[in-house]
Amino acid sequence: MKGTIVNFRGGRHTQYSNQMVISVEGVSDKEKAASLVGKSISWKNTKGNAITGKVSSVHGNSGAVRAIFEKGMPGQSLGCEVSLE
Repeated sequence: MKGTIVNFRGGRHTQYSNQMVISVEGVSDKEKAASLVGKSISWKNTKGNAITGKVSSVHGNSGAVRAIFEKGMPGQSLGCEVSLE
């Protein structure tokens, strides 16, 4: 499956650089997104190196999910494509 990185997970005064909000293609409700929890996710940069993580939970009611990556994600990753296995 493919998805798009929408934003960092954060609050009013904080930003978690290793946690991202992901919008997945073909998933438009909370129930479908709940079935993705626990799947692995990876993002490849322009050099071909990959940063991997796991889908941790559902984010909101529109089918977005939260993913926790192994290390901080760069700002260039916003809007980029990720793959879910």
